[in-house]
Order: sequence, then structure tokens, then C-alpha cells
Amino acid sequence: MREIVFDTETTGLNPLTGDRMVEIGCVELVNRVETGRTFHAYFNPDRSMPAGAEAVHGLSEIFLSDKPRFHEKVEELLDFLGDAPLVAHNASFDFGFLNHELGNCARPLICMSRMIDTLALARTKHPGAKHSLDALCTRFGVDRSLRIKHGALIDAQLLAQCYVELTGGRQIGFSLADTIIVEEKNPQPSEGFVPERLVATVRPPRPHAPSEEELAAHAAFLATIADPIWNRIDARG
Repeated sequence: MREIVFDTETTGLNPLTGDRMVEIGCVELVNRVETGRTFHAYFNPDRSMPAGAEAVHGLSEIFLSDKPRFHEKVEELLDFLGDAPLVAHNASFDFGFLNHELGNCARPLICMSRMIDTLALARTKHPGAKHSLDALCTRFGVDRSLRIKHGALIDAQLLAQCYVELTGGRQIGFSLADTIIVEEKNPQPSEGFVPERLVATVRPPRPHAPSEEELAAHAAFLATIADPIWNRIDARG
């Protein structure tokens, strides 16, 4: 199964009041394993960058001024996303900005049924605990030493590792079983195939009766026992 873990950076908290997406990072998983394929892009928001937002992700207005607009990269992004489920932390926030940008350039919105929210997963699995991305990395032993500020791609890569742990870990689907199923190399015998006949050699039973010498030694041993208990047992036992 193919899934995309993604994260966004923005100019603020609400796209409906003029905030824009300025960065997106996506990581491809197949059967909960990273394939190495990623998508990463910065976007010129055509507006100023609030100091509070810049303090979080470090993306300045000057840095973003020569970056492409969202509509210039949208087709490449949509090709990468495909129809896979989309995993994000506090996913409604990222979906809100992504769909707002898609709407601005007249592209179909992404259906919310594709959303997988790791924040909701973490709250269900570890109620009462801290659920930030940093807290999840600490809980699952995910190395975040390269993360100095928030960044969409590195956050998506960290989240991908946490998501695997939240959904069963690297051993997902692994279980001990009494029966081991081995794939047959020739499931459909070809024409003229003659299976090898198995011949089992039956070994004759080994004799277990005592020899005359063993019987004599046993009798001599019993004679050394004073007042054996079996001499006190009558015929009824």
C-alpha cells in the first residue's frame, strides 16, 4: 500500500485570513517502508512573512522572493501525491492550507477521506501523554538531531518514522505461528512433470527385553533388600 506523509510551513494559522503555504515536504511509504522518493518545494507567498512565523521555520520574505508560486509546481505535486492516503500531524491544518492553495489555482480539492491524522492516532494510543512531533520522536527513539527549526521535509521524514511506530512498528504483520508457509517454486507442474516418489525406509522395532545376565543381576540386587515392601502386600494390592 502506498501512502504519502507530508508537512507544510505557512505564513500563519488561517488561510481564510490571507495566510499562505510557503513550503511542503512529502515522503513516500510503500507498505510502511520509506522508498526514498520525496517531493519538496518552497513557494513565494506574494505577501510579507510575519516575524512569529519566521521564528518557527526560518523562511524569510527575502529567501522566498525568488521561489516559484504554488500554481507553478502544482502539477508536479499532484503527480507525486497520486491517489494515495495522505498522512500528517494535526492533519486538518495541513489539509486546510493544501486545499486552499489548490482552490486558488482552480484544481480539484483533495477529499478528506484520504486524511490520516497522526495526532489523533497518538491521542488514541497514548491518552494523556504529550503528542507533539518532538514528543513522539522522544517516545519512539527517533533521532531528530538534524532538526534545528521546523522544516516541511525533515518534519515529514521524522513523522514517517513515528507513523510506522504508531501503526505497529517495523515488525507490523509479523507474528509467530505454528505453521510456516513456504512458497512453492513450481505451483503449477508443467506438462510431462513427474513428481519425485518419496520412499520411506521403515526400521524394524528394537528388542527391549532384558537379557539373562540382566535378569540375574536384578534378582541378586533384590536379595540384598531387607524386608522389602512388596513382600507385605497381599494379593489384593
